[in-house]
Amino acid sequence: MTLAQQWRDARPKAAGLHLDSGACSRQSVAVIDATTTHARHEAEVGGYVAVEAAAPVLEAGRIAVAAMTGLTANDVIYASGSGHALDLLLSSWPEEHTVACLPGEYGPNLAIMAANGFQVRALPVDGDGRLDVGAAARQLAADPPALVHLTALASHRGLAQPVADVVAACHAEGIPVVVDAAQALGHLDCTAGIDAVYSSSRKWLAGPRGVGVLGVRPELAARLQPRVPPADWDIAMSALEKLGHGEHNAAARIGFSVAIGEHLAAGPELVRARLAELGHTARQVLAEVTGWKVVEPIDEPTAITTLEPTDGADPAVVRARLIAERGIVTTACEVARAPFEMIKPVLRISPHVDTTAEDLQQFAAALREVSSA
Repeated sequence: MTLAQQWRDARPKAAGLHLDSGACSRQSVAVIDATTTHARHEAEVGGYVAVEAAAPVLEAGRIAVAAMTGLTANDVIYASGSGHALDLLLSSWPEEHTVACLPGEYGPNLAIMAANGFQVRALPVDGDGRLDVGAAARQLAADPPALVHLTALASHRGLAQPVADVVAACHAEGIPVVVDAAQALGHLDCTAGIDAVYSSSRKWLAGPRGVGVLGVRPELAARLQPRVPPADWDIAMSALEKLGHGEHNAAARIGFSVAIGEHLAAGPELVRARLAELGHTARQVLAEVTGWKVVEPIDEPTAITTLEPTDGADPAVVRARLIAERGIVTTACEVARAPFEMIKPVLRISPHVDTTAEDLQQFAAALREVSSA
């Protein structure tokens, strides 16, 4: 049985054509059952008793995240999402508040940086928006920031950034690297010696909403000073234990643990290869659609394809019509998603491994008709 068929068979039948895994993938029946079973168990024995019983499952999820990021399970904590994870990290940083990132940095990440008082510096990129590693290395050597933040795969264009090269350049200057892997985890290889990495459950790993993870190497974690509980209380907790403490949705975390286990069982390399294949096919098919320009290079090893309107179409309107009239789910990316790089909204598709070439042809035909109507 093919990877695509296994993925499809493991899930409820889609009500239409789902091309929006970069926003929220479809959960499997096993993930849904694990989440609901735990919620029922909480009602039967109480939430604290239930979460104690689920400790091995939650630990397995942390072990799986560690395996996918080159960390250890002790370096990984759960959060409520990617934004929450980044805020936990930056709000605990006690040193100079300077951070370098790409001009195409995700808008909500920039907002979190600003809220935590960080001065943002732009890293040099090429014409596609990919980091220019040589120029960046020279810039970092001449004027090193306290941190470098790299979104390994953006949500407004499917460009894979050279994470390993960035890490090498930064470490040569003693600069820690923080990676936003919200689109990358489960999509690209994220084992590159990263100092801190965070991601969400709901995208390519197909877990529940409202769950995220944060991984921090011990050397960087030792430099953090979490605000809660205060350091002068002298409570015997590590920095990561403090960051991970608090109320949470245990059922959703258990669902995520199951989802990431399914990903590892499917074979991360096979998944990455299939996603790259779908991206290549999608760009070939969509290059022929009048009124839209494919943003990514055809051989980019990602499944995200973004389409820039060339004849005045409004991506938000097109997205709404595709859902209402054709049952096709996509994403309309507004300029606020990457405010220092985007100049106009784009339409994005992000198919998962169960998508077929016929599905992409169906989308292309629907896009032609909806755009021209």
